[in-house]
Amino acid sequence: MDVTALPPLPVEPPPGCPLDPPTGLARLRTEAPVSRISLADGNWAWLLTRYADIRTVLGDHARFSSDPFKPGFPRSGIEGAPTQEGRAFIRMDPPGHTRLRRMVTREFMVKRIDALRPRIQELTDELCDAMAATERSAHPVDLVRALALPLPSLVIGLLLGVPDEDHPLFQNLTATLLSRTATEQELGAARRDLVAYLDSLVTAKEKAPADDIIGRLIVEQQADGKLTHRELIGFAGILLVAGHETTANMIGLSALTLMRDPATAERLRRDPALLPGAVEELLRFHSIVRSGPRRAVLEDVEIGGRLLRAGEGVVCALPSANRDPETFGDPDTLDVSRAHAQRHVAFGYGIHQCLGQALARAELQVVIGTLLRRFPTMRPAVPLDAIPFRTDMAIYGCHTLPVTW
Repeated sequence: MDVTALPPLPVEPPPGCPLDPPTGLARLRTEAPVSRISLADGNWAWLLTRYADIRTVLGDHARFSSDPFKPGFPRSGIEGAPTQEGRAFIRMDPPGHTRLRRMVTREFMVKRIDALRPRIQELTDELCDAMAATERSAHPVDLVRALALPLPSLVIGLLLGVPDEDHPLFQNLTATLLSRTATEQELGAARRDLVAYLDSLVTAKEKAPADDIIGRLIVEQQADGKLTHRELIGFAGILLVAGHETTANMIGLSALTLMRDPATAERLRRDPALLPGAVEELLRFHSIVRSGPRRAVLEDVEIGGRLLRAGEGVVCALPSANRDPETFGDPDTLDVSRAHAQRHVAFGYGIHQCLGQALARAELQVVIGTLLRRFPTMRPAVPLDAIPFRTDMAIYGCHTLPVTW
């Protein structure tokens, strides 16, 4: 097969419509829901664009693997060569995935996250106080830097016991690791620096465990030999990176969407009980994970009328699934009272569904509600086409979002 003749994974949104899914996904969903795309490493993979097909693949861990060492696993070109040492559990299949995920599941249960909500509100209020005190006459406030990025960073740092002064370090390293344009040298340096930082953090906590996620894992799992030092580093890395980058970008996109839809914003302001459903709809509407999930095919299987053979790769287009009219009526319209919006696959599906989704929901509900209440006249300070969107990153969002009020 001539891979060079295949199209790459669509990442650019339609011209003038940066809040919509990448160009071409809707057409593929109708005309070729299971099609071939080229990959950055010179290989190819199947691209799935229908909701039903994507749920089938993500829910079937017997025939589809998350292990990057399996033949045909489609590499994104930004993760570097996989290594067994310290591999995160999200890149494992059962029973390894089951063993490690079970160790931290309780840390992110809804009841525990609900107990954290008052602290999330306090941190949000502190950041909003700083925004409110800013002189905006000459320089608008960048909502990403002022609120969207620091809030999830502070929360996950609190849960993991990361010192506040270290947050800029891992934010910069994460930005490099998720960049589509970083060189292999830059990616390698960022990976080494992050592992070195997490190694020192875990080592310090092994000597004096604190009452945080890492400390509890050390006391409850590592002390009994159930968890190694390298596995602890893998835990810390995936929770640190995934725990702030995704939510930060959803905050920015959600705020921008509601600023551009004052009627919906006013409706939420008058009836805060709609916020949980609104968050589900915003998650469906935006689907910021735009380059996966990815799977390797373990045995021949038919999906969407096409035969996928063992040793081939699959890429699931979540933004397309969440705009599938077969599942969501009038899918390109934001409807905060939509029934069954929670059926979205923004957090994935199956055994690898996002571990921190309860935390993400809580942060989004608190932040959006606070912004609507405290800054009712907030608006973008620049035209939509002047906002730099993250088409160069694995997680979609805004690089910056200048606002005023």
